[in-house]
Amino acid sequence: MSAKETSPNSSSSQLIHGLQQFLYSCSKAVEDGDFHQSEASISELVESISSIYDASISSPDDEETQINSITVLSHINSYLSNPSLDQAVIDALSFELPKAVATFAGMSQRCSELVISIIDVFVTKCSARDMISVFSEALDSYGKTTDAAGYVAVFLHEVSKVFLSIQRRHFEQIKVALPIILNALKTASFDLDDCDVGVDKLFEGAVAVAGSIQATCKKLEGEASSNLQSLLVLYVLQVMALASITMGTRESMCLSFALQLSSVFPYCGLLYADLITGHGIDPLISRVCDGDTDDYMDCFSYVKHGAVLSVIWGHISDEVVQAARQDLHILKDELRSTRSSRWSAVGSMKFVFALGNLPWSLKKHALDFLLGITENDDQQEMSEDMLCSLDTLSLISTLQAITSLIMTAPSAEPRKMAFATLKSVLADFPASLRLDTMQFLVKNSSSASMTAILLDFVRENLRNDYLKLKEAKICTTNSFWNAAILDLVEFILRPPCGGPPSLPDQIDAVLSALNLFRYILITESTGKTNHTGVLSKTNLQKVYNEMLLPLQTVVTAVMSDTKSDGEQHGFDIMCALNPVEFVLYRCIELVEDNIKQPV
Repeated sequence: MSAKETSPNSSSSQLIHGLQQFLYSCSKAVEDGDFHQSEASISELVESISSIYDASISSPDDEETQINSITVLSHINSYLSNPSLDQAVIDALSFELPKAVATFAGMSQRCSELVISIIDVFVTKCSARDMISVFSEALDSYGKTTDAAGYVAVFLHEVSKVFLSIQRRHFEQIKVALPIILNALKTASFDLDDCDVGVDKLFEGAVAVAGSIQATCKKLEGEASSNLQSLLVLYVLQVMALASITMGTRESMCLSFALQLSSVFPYCGLLYADLITGHGIDPLISRVCDGDTDDYMDCFSYVKHGAVLSVIWGHISDEVVQAARQDLHILKDELRSTRSSRWSAVGSMKFVFALGNLPWSLKKHALDFLLGITENDDQQEMSEDMLCSLDTLSLISTLQAITSLIMTAPSAEPRKMAFATLKSVLADFPASLRLDTMQFLVKNSSSASMTAILLDFVRENLRNDYLKLKEAKICTTNSFWNAAILDLVEFILRPPCGGPPSLPDQIDAVLSALNLFRYILITESTGKTNHTGVLSKTNLQKVYNEMLLPLQTVVTAVMSDTKSDGEQHGFDIMCALNPVEFVLYRCIELVEDNIKQPV
């Protein structure tokens, strides 16, 4: 204890005297069995402690208020550490005092040490069941404190000690406590800047909880151990995701936590293959949450994100792989060689790519991983049964998330990587599925620029398939050369909402659609084929009357309006519309020429 703590000033002396009065009153009421008086005394004690805390945070630079905080905590610690103190008094104080003193945890290192020492008395001398309830209530009300991170971190460390003291019904007690623990961890960590030292303390506490659950598992046998292991895995994966979101930009620091959390995997028999494909998660959820409401699963809302991120951290660091006792090379080879597993992994990646608050650095690593497992020459045809069994919604969700990355990436490098990944994943699909997917992406794109990119990729697929058709390497049923392509053109040039496309908003998409139509028309007419049906008189007239001529009217009107606009904005629109006008007139000429051709 420092000299300042042992030599209190007059203000500190008054505080100690007041504390002694409250503590004496509480002790006497408990010994006399006066429940109401003991409650009143404890309430006064807590109010007194709270007033000291309020004074300290309102004047953080006032040395006297800081000394008062240390003095009060020191006195409470000495009082509770007295071996002759009645257990009934400790039990009575245990329901309110831990929460009151924990508010001081973030004020200084000395305050933190005293807070831990005080709460440790209750952990050591009181019922584990009672302490779990007390700490859970404390975590549930952490938002009322100024230093939420320090407050939550202290209770995470203390909860980890209490878990080790549980004597019976381990799974049930820990299961009840974890939602409160995880919700407090999530909210407190999301409220902090990733460079705040409080973040480190929070996740040190979270890792300590994981360690205590694992140690408890080792005490148990049979179903009890198995159930608690399942709960441990879900907890670890949730914390893995929260740590990645909160500290992902501080890669070296987050790597340390990822390594510690991954060390749990060997004990639980968890494999990277089950994590990246998602196959190992649902059985755990079913086992842990059987019969529970969806509300319970809210605390595990990032479990599937954490499963994928666990593998991504292994992709980043060999140390993490070693801690998890996995072989990432074998995993990647398996994914490259087994299409069903590979596509399950692709579907799971949506949890990373669509996670808006995940740092870009981790998304780049995830793109690199996905690019590595989809760059292959495996183009074997799939059976109808295999196609029907695919989770196409997950695949499409991943691709939609990648298109969003292309548009929102902060620099050129991740944009290029996202685009390369998009092409690589789509190239892995058989033609029929690829075309259906491309149609969905185009029709659900909210960006004209992204629509243009997708349509250009459709044209690239047409060009590749045409060469294969000429060489008889594929048949039309397994190519992009079918009537669905014209539906894409129509979707852009004659939107479902009616009328021609909106200009200048849709300039990029319209130009790509016109170029796509021009390519199809020239290729089919030159090669004397009609795979898409574009050369039928009915389709030519439809395109001419319902798409091209209405679009010509709109382009002419917008060009006329912008010519009279002397502003820079008007000039920019004119420049953007020039290529549209050029390709549009070329399409009109081509259609007119083909309409004149004899049947």
